[in-house]
Amino acid sequence: MASLWRYLLAGLGLAALLVGILAVVYLTAPQSAQTVGPDVSRTKKTDNGLYMASFVPERGVVRHGELESWLLTLKTKTGASVERAAIAISGGMPQHNHGLPTSPQVTDYLGEGRYRIEGLKFTMSGWWQLRFAISSGAGSDTVLFNVVL
Repeated sequence: MASLWRYLLAGLGLAALLVGILAVVYLTAPQSAQTVGPDVSRTKKTDNGLYMASFVPERGVVRHGELESWLLTLKTKTGASVERAAIAISGGMPQHNHGLPTSPQVTDYLGEGRYRIEGLKFTMSGWWQLRFAISSGAGSDTVLFNVVL
C-alpha cells in the first residue's frame, strides 16, 4: 500500500514539474510580431533629402470613388518654399499590381510651395501609393506617399 502512495506522489510531483516548465516556456516565449502596415505619413523627406513634402486632401478627408484634389506642399531642406517646381505624378495599388485609374496632374500653384493636384480617384478600398517626381532649382527628387482606404 505504501508503494501505491509513493507512485501517486511521484506522479503528482511530475505533473507539477511539467506545469511549471510549460508556464516558464509560455511566459518567456517571444511575442509574435504584429502586422505593420505601410507608412501613411502625410509629411516626408524626399528620397534624396532635397525636399520636405506634405500631401493632404484639399477637403480634409479621403473620399472613395470620387474625383478629388489634394494639396502638395514642398519646402527645401532649409525650409524655403519650393516655387514653380515641375511635378510628375504616378502610382497605383501595389497589392493589386495596377496603376492609378486616372491621370492626376498639378493644376495650380497656390504660392508658398503649395500645389493643387487634381484628378485623383481611389476606385476601391486598399493600399494606394502616389509617387511624385519633383524637379526645381534645388534639383530632382522623388517621394512616395501611401494612402490606405
